[in-house]
Order: sequence, then structure tokens, then C-alpha cells
Amino acid sequence: MVDLHSKTIKEIKDILNEDVHPDLLLALAGDTRQGVRQLVSQYQKKMERERLLYEQWDRMSSQEKALREAGYQYIAGVDEVGRGPLAGPVIAAAVILPEEFKLLGLNDSKKIPAALRESYYEVIINHAISYAVAFSSPEEIDQMNIYQATMKVMRSCVTQLPIQPDICLVDGLEVKEFPARQLALVGGDGLSVSIAAASIIAKVTRDRFMKEAAGKYPQYGFDCNAGYGTPDHLAAIAQYGPSPLHRKSFGGVKEWVL
Repeated sequence: MVDLHSKTIKEIKDILNEDVHPDLLLALAGDTRQGVRQLVSQYQKKMERERLLYEQWDRMSSQEKALREAGYQYIAGVDEVGRGPLAGPVIAAAVILPEEFKLLGLNDSKKIPAALRESYYEVIINHAISYAVAFSSPEEIDQMNIYQATMKVMRSCVTQLPIQPDICLVDGLEVKEFPARQLALVGGDGLSVSIAAASIIAKVTRDRFMKEAAGKYPQYGFDCNAGYGTPDHLAAIAQYGPSPLHRKSFGGVKEWVL
């Protein structure tokens, strides 16, 4: 057994950066130094967070595991973002992850901070077997209606995949005239790692598009509101009128179309 009393707090901190035997952790917990006990508490909280993340991953990859056991090799997650905003495109993404892929903390993009979404996005696209993104413009949304435009991009992103899937896990309800076998999961971006990965790709892609659009139309605050109908955004529409990126058929915009 290591002589813990001869170790400095910094040395014990270094020990706790590695895997720690339960007996050693128990001994550290009984140390009389407050700094050591704080380190033990921090270590235990970190271990608990990791345990929960592993449990979450196992839970959210259960659909993929069952499908692989049923003989499906290429499983795509499909999700969309941008139905509700008053401006900008609706975007859908499809992604096929390798069986060995693991990204602890992956979840519905709405539950992940923006900076972490960007980091996850890079990991996902760099490790994906195949991925694709499809856009529907504000003009197309006005022509087709938002439901039809959303269905279109969810079909399109799958047909654009360089490697075609054996089956797709789709967020929400089944998509009509879908180009592949599908399994629809309501709330799927919180139930499937593949759908969650697709939601990250779609969300980051759209956020980047809207931030770029803010440079062209700074008065609407697209970099902050992503096109959603915030009070400041609605006030800007009332003051300046709609931009070419606004959905002219949407309430909050159509009232100001000349």
C-alpha cells in the first residue's frame, strides 16, 4: 500500500488522474487533510458523471445494436432542424456511424451547448461512414408549405448519402415516399445515437448558415436568433420589412410583405 501521508496534495491529485483501486480511494477518503478529501469528492463525482454517460450511450445505442443483430449493416440516423423559424432554410441531415463509434455525451442537439455541438460536429463528420445534408430555401417553404418542405429534405438527405443505408432511424413520424426502409422514433434525437448525430450535423450546419446571413442582413440579428421569432427579430421585421431570407407565408412576416 502506498504511504499516503508522505504524499503531497499535488502528488495525490496526480494519482487520482489515473484509475484508482477502491481500497486506495477508501484510504484517501479517510485522510485527515481537507484538501485530500476534496480531491476524493471531486474524483467520485467525475466517476459518477462518466458512469451516467456510459449508461446513456448504452441506452441510446440499443436501437442500432438490435438492428445490427437483425442483420442490418448500414444504419442511418435522419433528423431535421428549422421548422419553426421565420427566416432561413429548413435543413435535414443523414449520417451512418461505424459500429465502433463512441462519443460520450452525444444527445439531442438542443440539449448540448453551442461550443460543444461544434466539437461534436467535427468528431461525427470525421468518423462517419457516410453523411449528407439537404436544404429547402425560404422560397420553397413558401411554395410547398413547411411540412412538405421538411419531408422533402428528409428524403433528399438520404438519397444524397454516398453510401446508401440498409435502414434509417428517423426522428418523428414516418416520412411518406421515403427512399429507404425506415423506423420512425418519436423523440428519436434523445433515443438513438444515430439520430442525435444527424441532429448535431443539421443544427450546426444551419447555425453556421444563419451566422453568415447575419453579415449580409445585420439588422435582423440572425447570429443570435437563428431566424426564430424573438421580440427583437419581430421588431426588426416591423421596422425594416422582410429580407429575402424571410418566409413570407409565416405569421409575423406575412403581415409586412408589400
